[in-house]
Amino acid sequence: QLQLVESGGGSVQPGGSLRLSCAASGFTLDYHAIGWFRQAPGKEREGVSCISSTDGITYYVESVKGRFTISRDNAKNTVYLQMNNLKPEDTAVYYCAATAFREATMYSADYDYWGQGTQVTVSS
Repeated sequence: QLQLVESGGGSVQPGGSLRLSCAASGFTLDYHAIGWFRQAPGKEREGVSCISSTDGITYYVESVKGRFTISRDNAKNTVYLQMNNLKPEDTAVYYCAATAFREATMYSADYDYWGQGTQVTVSS
């Protein structure tokens, strides 16, 4: 069974950090670009970051540039999203997704497999 499982969410104060993990089972991530998306209450799902399968090309939405870092460890079949200097507007459910494309893409319609999501809450 193909599955993506996110972990690492939680509640932090503004300025805090979290590292999200996205672990795959039933398939290897080596040949898939991976994306992180988020959805806040009442808002549409938004692409946050993505990373290509092999050459490490990354993209970020403007609002997280300089604060978030996406990385992958193909040996562990896991992709990470390091989130620093978190802001209340980062509060959302975060999802990881895998696409059949090797090139990184921020379009959710390009993604075939999705995790169940992990809640991130930034509040004082």
